[in-house]
Amino acid sequence: MQVPLDELIAEPRAACRFYPRDQLTEKRRGDVRLRNLLPDPLPGMVLDRMELPPRSQLTGVPHMPGTREYLACEAGTIVLAAAGERWTLRAGDVVVFRGDQRHSYANPGTVIAVGYSVVLLVPVS
Repeated sequence: MQVPLDELIAEPRAACRFYPRDQLTEKRRGDVRLRNLLPDPLPGMVLDRMELPPRSQLTGVPHMPGTREYLACEAGTIVLAAAGERWTLRAGDVVVFRGDQRHSYANPGTVIAVGYSVVLLVPVS
């Protein structure tokens, strides 16, 4: 049948549900705004929208060994530092890196930068 157990025992879901922006979890780390992109948890995945003001920086938190992270730049410029390297992303660019190492995000520009972080967590055994 290939249906995950949590799908079989979960409460039935409505056909559709609207979530206004102010109902989505948002937090600040320094000047950077982080918002959960999806309201419902997805097992093994974290999906965030990052809004970096001009000249701001955010230090990432290393995840469990084996974690992969994707960073997509939607607007502005985001510089990712990870594994002793630096990548400059502009709108439409994506980089994938090991999320289990030290990493940081910076906006060197003069306009707000927007990016999306997708973290694929390693299952804890």
